[in-house]
Amino acid sequence: MSQSAIAAEAQRRRTFAIISHPDAGKTTLTENLLLAGGAIRAAGAVRARGENRRTRSDWMKIERERGISVSASVMTFDHAGLMFNLLDTPGHEDFSEDTYRTLTAADAAVMVLDAAKGIEPQTLKLFEVCRLRDIPIVTFINKMDREAQDPFALLDEIASRLALDPAPLYWPAGSGGRFKGMMDLRAQKFLPYTRGGEHPAALPINSNAIAQYLDPDEQGEVEEGAMLVQEAAKPFDVQSFLEGHMTPVFFGSALRHFGIDQLLGGLAAYAPPPKPVAAERNGQPTHVAPGDPEVSGFVFKVQANMDPNHRDRIAFFRMTSGRFTRGMKLKAQNTGRQMSVNAPIMFFASDRELAEEAFAGDVIGIPNHGVLRVGDSLSETGQLRFAGLPNFAPEILRRVRVKDPLKAKHLRRALEGLAEEGVTQLFRPNLGSDFIVGAVGQLQFEVMADRLINEYQLEAIFEESPYAEARWMGGTAADIEDFDDKHKTAMARDIDDQPVFLGKSSWEIGYVADRYPKLQFLRTRERG
Repeated sequence: MSQSAIAAEAQRRRTFAIISHPDAGKTTLTENLLLAGGAIRAAGAVRARGENRRTRSDWMKIERERGISVSASVMTFDHAGLMFNLLDTPGHEDFSEDTYRTLTAADAAVMVLDAAKGIEPQTLKLFEVCRLRDIPIVTFINKMDREAQDPFALLDEIASRLALDPAPLYWPAGSGGRFKGMMDLRAQKFLPYTRGGEHPAALPINSNAIAQYLDPDEQGEVEEGAMLVQEAAKPFDVQSFLEGHMTPVFFGSALRHFGIDQLLGGLAAYAPPPKPVAAERNGQPTHVAPGDPEVSGFVFKVQANMDPNHRDRIAFFRMTSGRFTRGMKLKAQNTGRQMSVNAPIMFFASDRELAEEAFAGDVIGIPNHGVLRVGDSLSETGQLRFAGLPNFAPEILRRVRVKDPLKAKHLRRALEGLAEEGVTQLFRPNLGSDFIVGAVGQLQFEVMADRLINEYQLEAIFEESPYAEARWMGGTAADIEDFDDKHKTAMARDIDDQPVFLGKSSWEIGYVADRYPKLQFLRTRERG
């Protein structure tokens, strides 16, 4: 395939993530986007009973039981001549690290807001991650069929709290029981809403048929609101959106599949295709363009046991250039190990298919047995290195042991596997045989316990740890070795055998750091 054809295929890709506060309706929106895109045949699994009460993106048992997403997955669908890769991010506040890694693979994000609650704490956190990575944001104001804030107040909140210019492309007619639909501000048409789920076709503003859906007062109200917002808001500018200064705003109800087609149309029209990525080739700075002939990319997630019938380990590989074909050999930059990718996976909703080919922007699953780690850079030559994905210092540390002492070796292997996935941090103290596991939030320990039982048949006990903080050590090898000798009881190694200082409090970390100014006590460590 020619370089221009490879670049043209990359231009067809739209790789985006959905970010929201828990309960804003992200999972329902995900399912309805898949329905609108033709990837699934029926929506409503989230409202079904029993075992069916789950969405296509929720893999793990604990997710299905609680109705939350705790691991990120990807769903691919072809629609309107474009290939969409939807990255489903964990919605729970405990999983910001996994979410951060997933956002490194996205070219755009859909920010879902609950119309009654506006911008909530987790939304703000995720938005900051998008801003750090210059990811353009599309806003979807959900649950308009329930009581909602005044839409002008919601736009003001976006402008003041996020420093983004909101540019509504539609304007709602009422909310809750009074919600009747919305006006398309560009086409000057009205889209009627009905509670049954089958929504009539758009009508011209001057059509007499609008009287079936709006009384004269309601029509006057929506027309006045539309006129006011068009005068007050900046007109939508694609370049400003791509630069991260403006967000197009859509309204709707994911549960009732209203506004979903318009959102998908907006993503097709405005979300960017893959762009050039900064990298190093043999230690020298370079840029990798989507149309470059060499296949390259990076691993942003590893997920084990997605299929309980097969003890599999899948590395999620975001492609940055080239045309990948099944059976191709790729080499990891950090280890130099070469692997033949004979069974690459594309994820189509809940189904998997062998990927015969893939291009920049696509995410493919590479089955492997512990060979690939989060942050690995892969390419045909093995000479390209992309910026590593950071590990973050955990906020909670726990000592872990297994109830059956005869299974201690099994526990070690299981904990190492979970650490390689990035589910938790694993620290091995230099003295003693206990493992210390670290996580961003309490829910991660519950997920870990659930997976240890269901996937490894290990009943683990998590106990209070004598340590409260963990910091990676930076400095010369001699200085670190000297420090290690003097603080043996507080030193540990992480999964990559890097030195870690375990402190009993943040005060102790500060005190020790003052005494050893030549050393660094780091909250993050880049791998890759």
